[in-house]
This record gives sequence, C-alpha cells and structure tokens, in this order.
Amino acid sequence: MRAGRIGAAAIVLSVLLFLAAPILIVVIVSFSSATYLSFPPPALSLRWYQTYFGSSEWLVPTGLSFVIAAAVVVLSTVLGTLAALGIARLPPALRAPIAALSLSPLVVPAIVVAIGVYYAYSRYGLVGNPVGIVLGHTCLAVPFVVTSVSANLAGLDRRLEQAALGLGATPLGAFRQITLPLIRPGILVGALFAFISSFDELIVSLFLSGTGAITLPRRIWDDLRFALDPTIAAVSTLTIALTLVVLGSVHVARRRSERLRTGDARVPG
Repeated sequence: MRAGRIGAAAIVLSVLLFLAAPILIVVIVSFSSATYLSFPPPALSLRWYQTYFGSSEWLVPTGLSFVIAAAVVVLSTVLGTLAALGIARLPPALRAPIAALSLSPLVVPAIVVAIGVYYAYSRYGLVGNPVGIVLGHTCLAVPFVVTSVSANLAGLDRRLEQAALGLGATPLGAFRQITLPLIRPGILVGALFAFISSFDELIVSLFLSGTGAITLPRRIWDDLRFALDPTIAAVSTLTIALTLVVLGSVHVARRRSERLRTGDARVPG
C-alpha cells in the first residue's frame, strides 16, 4: 500500500510538473540577462522588467487593457446577473434551452465569435475603437457571470423572498435586502472571471483592435512576431501573477459563498 501511495504521488507530481513547466520556464527567462529569448539564462537580471515599466509602448496597452477589462466587468456583471435571475424564473421547459443559448459563447470557438463581431462592428466603425473591444469582450464574459450567479440561485430558498414580500416589502426591496446579499459572492466570482477573461483575451482583440486600440495581449502578439526579446517573458510573468491574484480572490469568494449557503457564515461583532 505504501508503494502504491508513493507511485500515485509520483504520477500526480509528474503531471503537475508537466503542466507547470512552461509557466516556470517563462518566469525564469523573464529574469534573463540575455538580449534574446534563451533557456537557461546566462545570468539573472531585472533588465527586462525595467524595460517594461520604462516603456510607453508597453504601459499604454497595459492601461488600455485595464480600462477595457473594468468596463467589461461592469457590463457583463449587470447583464449576466439579470440574465441569471431571468433564467431562474423561467418555466422548466424553457430554462434549459435559454441557459444553453446564454452560454453559447463558451462553446463556440473564439475565432468564430471574432469573425462574427468583426463583420458586425466594421459597419459601425467600431474596429480600432475601444468601445468595440469592450462589446466584443462582454459577449465572451457574460456566460461566466451567468454560470456563477446561477449556481448561487440554485441553492437559494425562494421562500425567503416570498416571506419578505408577504411582510410588505416591495419586489425591489426584497431583492436588495434578501436575494442580493445571498448571491453577492456568486456575482463577485463572475465579475473576477469576467475581468481575467477580458484582460487575457487575444483572438477577439486581434480582429477588433486595428491600429487605434492595441491591448496588452495584442502587443505581446506583435512583439512575438517582430522582436522576441525577454520583455515578453517579463510581461507574461506579471500577467501570470495578476491571474493568480484573481484566482485566489475567486477561491475566497467561493468559500464565502459556500459558508453563506450552508449557514456557517459568521456575523462580525
């Protein structure tokens, strides 16, 4: 039995190393002193991080990506939450097809979505416009919010809201005081996933950014084609760190959601 446990642990460790190896290599290369991408690096240096933070060619796309992601979070959170609430109140016969339709951007290949939005938005001059990128990213981000909020609504006791209505609360008041606090962790998780999906989105950005709205993933793509210096690795490492922070926040929000659902949440003070 001990040999079996050791073997299973070795297999799990091997799989984890296989999955994490590309990320670890990128992180190591980001500290290289070489003038080109090479592994292992000849020496360690912070040169490429200094290049990134001192270059407007990188900082401007980074700032635009943050602005676009923030706008996508607002739009997708509102639309996704409303969609999840509407789906939860549909008759069972309609609930499944409508839910599947709302989640279709997760199933349809991103290149298909990118081609569709490119031809649709080009008619209205939205290619090369940050507004077009926000709308395109929102299409991809809404399903994350719908999925997260729907999971919270599935465990929600509708009798709580009905009791509030019976005690004289308005529908809006019942939602604000009863439903919203219970689904808030799901909304937060969906918003965080929407942020990271927009910040990391490349394919739609390639079609919609044009020459006037270069996002950070598009800038990395262009640098991979024409430059290939370790600045790409430094930017990628910072993006990985941001993703890890967001995923950690998602984990915390999900744990809080589970505590609220099971009645184990502690009331401060």
